[in-house]
Amino acid sequence: MVGYAFMGMAHSQGWRNARSFFTPPLRPALTALAGRDREAAADVADRFGWEGVETDWRALVERDDIDLIDICTPGDTHAEIAVAALEAGKHVLCEKPLANSVAEAETMAAAARAAAGRGVRSMVGFTYRRVPALALARRLVAEGRLGELRHVRAQYLQDWLTDPSVPMSWRMTRERAGSGALGDIGAHIVDLTRYLTGEHLVGVTALGDTFVRERPLPEGGGTAPVTVDDAVVFIGRLADGTPATFEATRCATGRKNAIRIELNGSRGSLAFDFEDMNVLHLHEGGTDGDTTTRGFTRILVTEPDHPYAGAWWPPGHVLGYEHAFAHQATDLLTAIADGSDPEPSFEDGLHVQRVLEAVQNSVERGSAWTAVDTGVPAGPAESSPPMKEEPIP
Repeated sequence: MVGYAFMGMAHSQGWRNARSFFTPPLRPALTALAGRDREAAADVADRFGWEGVETDWRALVERDDIDLIDICTPGDTHAEIAVAALEAGKHVLCEKPLANSVAEAETMAAAARAAAGRGVRSMVGFTYRRVPALALARRLVAEGRLGELRHVRAQYLQDWLTDPSVPMSWRMTRERAGSGALGDIGAHIVDLTRYLTGEHLVGVTALGDTFVRERPLPEGGGTAPVTVDDAVVFIGRLADGTPATFEATRCATGRKNAIRIELNGSRGSLAFDFEDMNVLHLHEGGTDGDTTTRGFTRILVTEPDHPYAGAWWPPGHVLGYEHAFAHQATDLLTAIADGSDPEPSFEDGLHVQRVLEAVQNSVERGSAWTAVDTGVPAGPAESSPPMKEEPIP
């Protein structure tokens, strides 16, 4: 694994728990952890059971005793590490967003396609797909329980940058992070929308803002400019014409990690909030039934037949943030053993990157409607927002 900070520790626990609570066909050996600060990396390695430490990620790629590279570093390093690892025949798990630009993501996706022909697998770490309640939501949508989809609304709300005294970090510079709230957390709700609906965005119109434009340097002695967004809001259409709204901010006072997504269909709706992550709210029957009891049902997603939940605790013993990383590791190990393509793929990550680019372009063009690049030449019908075929009464 490359990287040992917040996400590196989350992934470390995921690999460790995948072999403790699940029975994947391959058993992960935590062979080596790479970080530029040997002392800090060695501390994390010791705490999570990594066998050794390297100070250069290239050493991991060159080692014959390593079969998979897990990338938990800032976005500006993803492309170089992932391409080198894939070309060396290593399977790759790469944190989201896939890259800092569409060009980098295209290079990574091309390397993944070439590697797949040699049996080498790759996956993007959109870990929220592995939250049991969201996996159940996908199943319900695929079963047609909501009917025809009519609305999608998605939010990712945090407040850790509300205070202007929070010091600068790599997440606040475009050169390192690519974008701010848009890529850091907005990427998740773009991916979740595609995961839940099976449809991709074809166009967006967006606005964004940076509320605190200068931040103190962490070592003191002045300030530095913030070169990314604090918040973005955008609307879009899915390929089937469904309208969708999105909001991503790191300045929503009082919201710690509120991933909220709601789908409304002709026969039902579902709603989820990560701050109550074990619960999925489901409404079925449209406007049928007794009006005195019509509404949402609260489902506690901890039963043995719910996705992933049966491997853990008895019903009602809820899961937390860290459990989805074990689900992610288990799914990837299973795909490698089966010779199947894991999801989300680098192609999925590339699509998200194209949406992020369209959002940024729309903001820079005064909220102009901006088509999402699909990787193929656009036809006349794609020059304006697609609409549902049926007329509005």
